[in-house]
Amino acid sequence: MTKSFDFSAQSLQQLAHSDVTRALLEDVGTGDLTAGLIAPDRMARARVLARESAVVCGQAWAQAAILALDPQAQITWYVQDGGRCEANQVVFEVEGRAQALLTAERTALNFLQLLSAVATKTATYVAVVAGTRAAIVDTRKTLPGLRLAQKYAVRCGGGTNHRVGLYDAVLIKENHIAAAGGIPQVLRQADKVAAAAAFVEIEVETLEQLKEALDAGARMVLLDNMGLPTLQEAVRINAGRAILEISGGVTLDGLRALAETGVDRISIGTLTKDVQATDYSMRFDTFAGAQ
Repeated sequence: MTKSFDFSAQSLQQLAHSDVTRALLEDVGTGDLTAGLIAPDRMARARVLARESAVVCGQAWAQAAILALDPQAQITWYVQDGGRCEANQVVFEVEGRAQALLTAERTALNFLQLLSAVATKTATYVAVVAGTRAAIVDTRKTLPGLRLAQKYAVRCGGGTNHRVGLYDAVLIKENHIAAAGGIPQVLRQADKVAAAAAFVEIEVETLEQLKEALDAGARMVLLDNMGLPTLQEAVRINAGRAILEISGGVTLDGLRALAETGVDRISIGTLTKDVQATDYSMRFDTFAGAQ
């Protein structure tokens, strides 16, 4: 349904390269003064460990950070994206120039800790709704410049992507409805761009608006901030005519009950905007070369 980003291996490498290039420029600038204290021909081997249980995500970004500074570095992954690691488990090992590893360390771990946090949080929400028809869906509430990376992390956690941005789908909200003159009017206007959009979705706040949207031909409806009894009635009224999505104030505590109403999708901004970084650390094991 969603015209999502192509998360193929090649596309991920290109995305990670772009993100990492900006991140290294921000961090390294004109050069790493501290790593410059180390002899340039000194080699090192290091392990990256997870300090807590998590769903791993960010392999392409961590690799891009290291290889940008040492293209000859050898990286061995023990947990792939989407796999779960346990506390104190080695996620990957790397051998390469000590200077490069020291400079790349923070950028590599920053991506790994952020994207693993998103994937882990998503997996938690996905587990709660298991057995229902509801998919856990992300939003546009992402870190500026890292939307695609975070949406990939949602996928790794078992979630589903909503629209990528304003350009690939139509999501009609309260202000759009008011500006267009009403629900039927704005849906007629949406028909003009529907062929170029992944989907056309309209947000409603009441059962009366839901009925109006369905009568006007809506095929995807966002039910905004409705209580459980209202949601149950909305599912009954809809009777399978449109894809129903819940949004607004969704928490883990009430998630299962929302899913059991029979809706198709539950979109949750907190998957990408309220995350606590997964704790990783890099530990150097051996050094060789110039002393």
